[in-house]
Amino acid sequence: MTPPSTRRIVAAGTIGNLLEWYDFAIYGYFAATIGRVFFPAESPVAQVLAAFGIFALGYLMRPLGGMVVGHIGDRYGRRAALTFSIAAMAVPTFLVGLLPGYATLGMAAPILLTLLRMIQGLSVGGEATTSMVFLVEQAPPGRRGLVGSFCSLAATGGFLLGSAIGATFAAVLPADALAAWGWRIPFLLGLVLGVVGWWIRKVLVEETAPQSGHGSPLVETLRHHGRAVMRVAGITIFNAVGFYLMFLYVVTWLQDVDGIAPARALEINTASMFFLLPVMLASGWLSDRVGRRPLMLTAMALGFVGAVPCLWLMHHPDPALILVGQLALVIPAGMGLGIIPSILTEAVAGRVRCTAVSLGYNIAFGVIGGLTPLTAAWLVARTGVDLSPAWLFMGAAAVSFATLLTFRETSRDATLPP
Repeated sequence: MTPPSTRRIVAAGTIGNLLEWYDFAIYGYFAATIGRVFFPAESPVAQVLAAFGIFALGYLMRPLGGMVVGHIGDRYGRRAALTFSIAAMAVPTFLVGLLPGYATLGMAAPILLTLLRMIQGLSVGGEATTSMVFLVEQAPPGRRGLVGSFCSLAATGGFLLGSAIGATFAAVLPADALAAWGWRIPFLLGLVLGVVGWWIRKVLVEETAPQSGHGSPLVETLRHHGRAVMRVAGITIFNAVGFYLMFLYVVTWLQDVDGIAPARALEINTASMFFLLPVMLASGWLSDRVGRRPLMLTAMALGFVGAVPCLWLMHHPDPALILVGQLALVIPAGMGLGIIPSILTEAVAGRVRCTAVSLGYNIAFGVIGGLTPLTAAWLVARTGVDLSPAWLFMGAAAVSFATLLTFRETSRDATLPP
């Protein structure tokens, strides 16, 4: 058999991330409607909080999902893991669109919604890391950085796609129709992405057989590769804190601290996420030429030095200054996101690669990153310093910088560690 082309590899590796963040975006966009449909009419605020609470619960399933899908990837092969993870995302997304609400099912409605979100959380925990491992392993020598960066590109693209589709339906449908049934259509459309992704992955030429032998990849990882897991987590903290701080929490921060209208805050954030796309691709491409470590160290240094000045620029009522400040932070954040797939995959032994990378990555994103918006809001309230969220970015940059010093340069290696 001839090896699959780079385009097919990229399509197979990225479609799941696209679907994952598409669902993330449409759930957030329609959270208020979901709250009204699936929860008792106590108060609008309580309904929204309940909807986001279920969202957070699904997110807490990420570490478990990383272990499950990582184990499948190391024991049965990357394609098996990726096929499982996309099915575990697409089917629940579709079922959310079909699920009757509280008026029909009573308490069964929020319970079933919770179960569906938990299944999706399992998928999310394994999809991101297994897809990046797959992409980098399958990439031609000398292009692992570029090919790996498409994993991060797909995640951002899925978020933008979900937001665009949600906004489109909100614009073209009357408010009553949107609340009654229109919000369900974007979820139902998720099945189309899922079927396409499943088919692409199913027809891929099978990769080299897993190397984990007869033992459990998870047990071997915990016994013999704990240091590798912590190094993965340490270097990923910069990306986790940076992403959740600068592209999720910042929308709330702009409204609460600067008094920016919600629509304007979202516009600024969306523009910044568009700018993130070429930065990630360029950094992945450049890392194949000048090395992973120099670029990552530069990104972390820029994040540490620029956090306070950039947030200060964003602490103005002028939207132009806010945009300049956020775009400046996109550069170090995008560099980190673009390089991380290749540097992590190249640093871990192949027989436990999916499991070890999934554990470390989800510790950083699922725990440290997931708590970042809450910690940032607490800092502002506790200290009274509006720029205090910048300290989190600086701390994350310092931790990841120190961790990266323990990594060797791997961009010139012809093969990955066995």
